[in-house]
Amino acid sequence: MSAPRDPVQGSYGAYFGILRTYCGVAPATSRDEVAAADVVVLGAPFDEAVSYRPGTRFGPQAVREGEDVNAMGERPSLHAGIDPLAELRIVDWGDIDVQAGNIPLAHDLLAEAVGFALEVGTLPIVIGGDHSLSHAMLRALHGAYGSDGYSVIHFDTHADTGDPATGEPPHGTPFRAAIERGELDGSRIFQIGLRGTWPTPPEFDWMRAQGMRWATMDEIEDRGLPAVVAEAIAFAAERAPRTYLTVDIDVLDPAYAPGTGTPEPGGLTTRELKRAVLAVASSLDLCAMDLVEVSPPYDHAAITAMAGHRVILDCLNGVALRRTGRTAQRQMP
Repeated sequence: MSAPRDPVQGSYGAYFGILRTYCGVAPATSRDEVAAADVVVLGAPFDEAVSYRPGTRFGPQAVREGEDVNAMGERPSLHAGIDPLAELRIVDWGDIDVQAGNIPLAHDLLAEAVGFALEVGTLPIVIGGDHSLSHAMLRALHGAYGSDGYSVIHFDTHADTGDPATGEPPHGTPFRAAIERGELDGSRIFQIGLRGTWPTPPEFDWMRAQGMRWATMDEIEDRGLPAVVAEAIAFAAERAPRTYLTVDIDVLDPAYAPGTGTPEPGGLTTRELKRAVLAVASSLDLCAMDLVEVSPPYDHAAITAMAGHRVILDCLNGVALRRTGRTAQRQMP
């Protein structure tokens, strides 16, 4: 019997090869290498599910390249006081082997790859691609833990609770769709950074009925982001033993993330998001993480790609702190 086909690099003639691994970590070329790692990075290079500007199919490689360091094997953090590359075994499995225009296949392959990582106890960190990838992530998480075995912390401008039955593009529907499919318990998701004109009041009514919790930018301004993040961490920890962290880069103000498909003024700064993600990852047992909606065609000087790169790095800093039992140690004179 032939070996099982891997859902990455080559089986379907993907059009985005892996040119550079994230932070120069070792590439994984087999499932055994993924199983031996603590963390596996995956790219999800598709954007056919967007409602406005395309281009996020180029996000995974842009985020991998979005740093000013070329050294391999170390990334010590000045504000976390840890080097995740030294503390964690991290590999890059490359990109999901998508076919252009075939979102169902892309979701199937991503769910397969993430499901395998969850099965062998390796933390999957996925670089999008558009936020429809959460359809696949939630399917895989449900398969591994059931609808009540994980919580969600979601940084985003938008709630992504559009009704699939109305024809809402898939990147705007993953959390509603998962709740309606029974893959996610709505009382286990906390969303941070909502603003603008969507969701609409009827969609907020639906979210309330599911027991969802969210913090708009108005609430963040009134209470302060640290207080909101602390509440989200307590919320997630109370509801499940593990947490899925999903970050849409458009939670940042367009001044900090111009390269995204649906920008909305009035968002977080990169500094705020990095510290928030570090707090979440160092406080909770993350079972999966993704960073989505980086769209290089609209980026300037790689501002958005660099922000995405550093958000993932702070997630890794937090995971490393939690797994070693350490706390952040800033470099002080």
